[in-house]
Amino acid sequence: MTSAGAPVHPQSDSGLTRARRDFRAWRRTRPFWAGLLVLFAAAPIIYFPYFNLSLGALSVAMSTTAGAGSLLIGLTLIVLGGLLWFQPVIRFFAGCVAVFLGVLSLPISNFGGFFAGTLLAATGGLLALAWGPVDGHPQDKPGGTESPSATVGSEGGRGSE
Repeated sequence: MTSAGAPVHPQSDSGLTRARRDFRAWRRTRPFWAGLLVLFAAAPIIYFPYFNLSLGALSVAMSTTAGAGSLLIGLTLIVLGGLLWFQPVIRFFAGCVAVFLGVLSLPISNFGGFFAGTLLAATGGLLALAWGPVDGHPQDKPGGTESPSATVGSEGGRGSE
């Protein structure tokens, strides 16, 4: 009988630990932080055009004529953030659209939610564009463990001539 695959402390593997480990594994297979930033970008873009501030008897309304445009941009960013989490294959499209909508929200939605929504959408979109899936096992290359470009010749850095 072998214990090669058994955990070191089988009693310490609680449900919370297993859920955290499973979430970490799920998070690493997709552009998680890009999706989270794109989701957070929607909040100021949607909120500020409909913002009402009451200071005693004084009421300040931030309602603009572009409220519908802000709502459309914000809802689209929410959908894109969800798609980045659950469909990481479309990360390039979603990243480009998130950056575009973040910049588009500058003139439409009170300077893009006072620049907070624009910065979050642009950062999340660029993270989505930069993210790439991890290759399986790089050490499992056929033909050995070292690539020819990683080897150095015996003559002080010069290749075989």
